[in-house]
Amino acid sequence: MSLANIDEVIATIKAASSPAEARVALTARAWPPGGVPALLARAGEVATRPEGAGADTGLVDGGYRLSDAQAQAILDMRLNRLTALEQDKIVAEYQSLLDLLRDLSDILARPERLADVIRNELIEIREQYGDARRTEINRDHLDLTTEDLIEPQDVVVTLSHAGYAKSQPVTEYQTQRRGGRGKSATAVKDEDFIEKLFVAHTHDTLLCFSNRGQVYWLKVYELPQAGRNARGKPMVNLLPLREGEKINAVLPIKQFDDTHFVFMATSQGTVKKTPLSAFSRPRASGIIAVDLRDADRLVGVDLTDGAREIMLFTSGGKAIRFDENEVRAMGRDSAGVRGVKLETGQELIALIVVREGHVLTASENGYGKLTPLDDFPVHGRGGQGVIALQTTERNGATVAALQVEVSQELMLISSNGTLVRTPVADVSVVGRNTQGVRLIRLDDGERLVGVERIESLDDDGQSADMDDSTESSDGPAPP
Repeated sequence: MSLANIDEVIATIKAASSPAEARVALTARAWPPGGVPALLARAGEVATRPEGAGADTGLVDGGYRLSDAQAQAILDMRLNRLTALEQDKIVAEYQSLLDLLRDLSDILARPERLADVIRNELIEIREQYGDARRTEINRDHLDLTTEDLIEPQDVVVTLSHAGYAKSQPVTEYQTQRRGGRGKSATAVKDEDFIEKLFVAHTHDTLLCFSNRGQVYWLKVYELPQAGRNARGKPMVNLLPLREGEKINAVLPIKQFDDTHFVFMATSQGTVKKTPLSAFSRPRASGIIAVDLRDADRLVGVDLTDGAREIMLFTSGGKAIRFDENEVRAMGRDSAGVRGVKLETGQELIALIVVREGHVLTASENGYGKLTPLDDFPVHGRGGQGVIALQTTERNGATVAALQVEVSQELMLISSNGTLVRTPVADVSVVGRNTQGVRLIRLDDGERLVGVERIESLDDDGQSADMDDSTESSDGPAPP
């Protein structure tokens, strides 16, 4: 239509002041139809009216009225489309569209032909994309657990005296030459300190024993990973601990087998040895590790290989050393057997699985000493033991006993909350039947309530130079 009336169409567009006004002018009148009737005659039964076109557009009363879309298409048309050659292309394109519409209508009208088209398209897709599967479908790999998604790596686990726990990748601690200052393992409050520090694998299991004889499971990867300047997360937020319950022993376990044992001691002198495999089935609420009675509480827990010697220390300053084979292996629900005979008013205060080092004993009045392990003879289980520290009026009752090495340090804790840090090397090495030396100076009414071995990297520096008086800085690093 526009080609048949090209001069008038151009004049109408030129007379308009804007494209919007030109579009209104093109749709406002009926135009001579030109070749439109002939084109519609070619369509025959094929419907050519666009969906949504109004009844007042198209052939109306012998003229042709443009829709808004058609008027806009004319405005957007380039002048080169007005040549005779372009007019022939438009007619040919129209004929091609009519042929396509007839063919598609025939496909929809004949089910057998529609099936042939679908089959041919599927064959074409198979030939184009029918290569071998690149992804493996394995039903055994569908049952993934959280642990399967955790990167296996070694981490440094720290647990503070106040019960804050965290883990850090071992890679944060770079190897240094001898004499380096090291790095701080964690940030703690003034009244707190690192009580336990060990290296474990992210897939290891932590057996957490409480003073109430319960054991809880915690995967190493469940500990919060935090930087050196972070305190970590309280254990009460990681485990379902009850009021007054405290974790006093943590054992990292790689594999639950029958060749290792968990050795436990309670405040009333009872000992118990249970195969490690008995703790292989975790429960969210924890399970009983030892059956405690009355006011008894779990004092110490350690891991043995079945061929160790055990030492028990009492508040009366006595110590007994015996072979662990004197305690038969028993189940979790049992109460255990007598490990040491206690006098009235005394209690068991410490359990030691004998390894290398000295034994440090400390009294409530702030006195203590180091004693060689060889000074403690091996006796049978269940006796009163031998004197480990004299509990005179000056010393008071024994409150702590632990195995230490000269290179380590101690943290002394008083009843008033005072913390004193001292090197093990500063404590005198003396025999069993002695009173020891002063470890901490206490005020009137104050007493020593605990001694812990410090397991932290103490200084915050990155490294330090070697002492030139003993090593050449130009030489290789010592092994």
